[in-house]
Amino acid sequence: QVQLVESGGGLVQAGGSLRLSCTASGSIFSLLVMGWYRQAPGKQRELVADIRSSGRTNYPSSVKGRFTISRDNAKNTVYLQMNSLNAEDTAVYYCNGKVPVMGGNDYWGQGTQVTVSS
Repeated sequence: QVQLVESGGGLVQAGGSLRLSCTASGSIFSLLVMGWYRQAPGKQRELVADIRSSGRTNYPSSVKGRFTISRDNAKNTVYLQMNSLNAEDTAVYYCNGKVPVMGGNDYWGQGTQVTVSS
């Protein structure tokens, strides 16, 4: 079983930056595809970024060039550096870990609120 604990959310002005962290328990972190998702009020949860064990990353166009995902396998931690934040980035951000096989387990953190004031 893997438990994910996020930290680093908060209130920031438009144009500012935040860094989110997510630390995992257990011994399989390095094998997991780690991702950050977000959910704004009244909207579906959406992928913000993910990173494979190889280090390959993936971003949607809405955050590409502004957000950077990274991982430190020695610390069982994944990070999301968010720059040039705007009001549309306001959401609850969730950390996710997926075992990269068909039917593999899917783990979620409790979420951390990011609020961008304009």
